Amino acid sequence: MECFDETGLRIQGALHWLHAACTRLLTCYEAHKKRGKEAMGAIGILPNFTGRAIHDGLKAYFQYPQLQHGLCNEHHLQELDFLEECYPQNWATELNDLILEIKTAVDKAKEKSKTKLSSKTLVDFFTRYDALLKRGFKKNPPSKAGDIPKRGRPKQSVAKNLLDRLRGYKDAALAFMYDFNVPVDYVVSLWDNNQAERDIRMMKVRQKISGCFRPDHGQETFCAIRGYISTARQNDQPVLGVLHAAFEGRPYIPAFISLTD
Repeated sequence: MECFDETGLRIQGALHWLHAACTRLLTCYEAHKKRGKEAMGAIGILPNFTGRAIHDGLKAYFQYPQLQHGLCNEHHLQELDFLEECYPQNWATELNDLILEIKTAVDKAKEKSKTKLSSKTLVDFFTRYDALLKRGFKKNPPSKAGDIPKRGRPKQSVAKNLLDRLRGYKDAALAFMYDFNVPVDYVVSLWDNNQAERDIRMMKVRQKISGCFRPDHGQETFCAIRGYISTARQNDQPVLGVLHAAFEGRPYIPAFISLTD
């Protein structure tokens, strides 16, 4: 299982994208002019990945049919919190509570070394989830014919966009509920893609301090160094130690990686 995320970065003043792919023990960064499938194909990880990809719901991820998916529920809770504050609707508050209730049930089941929730519990959660979405759609119907622009897609409310995602990708949104393959202490979880978000945080810090990359190779150097440091940290290696080793020509390589493959 891997987490994926992307964030904007500027290279010589133009918008590019930093793509991050990570597991519990490895991190890879790549910069590309595009955000979607063209970039993902050029980077080469997603086209060859056959596990479960945890991400924020960018539609380009769903264009790889060999993948299983898991949507970041921290994003969903943030969006539901926003709806509660700005567009109060009872379904959003109740769905927020339900998602947290499911997570608590899953955590307790894992603590007891269970491999799944009971069939009765799953049916109950699915039924309540679907009922809340139905209420949400009733409160946020599609745009009326007169409101649809002649060109482009009709504009939808924040609530309607969230509802469409939660219904259209229900299995991915609730992947954490029925897939117990990830150990409780696994840093990369089916609940969110926070590992990938943490890995790209330094890019935002770097841009605030230094601005955009100017030489053509600057972003490549940054990605290589940050990937090396992130991987070392995830394997409990001292950062200064692995940097010193790299300058001496003996860079740190995790023991489980074979250089003969």
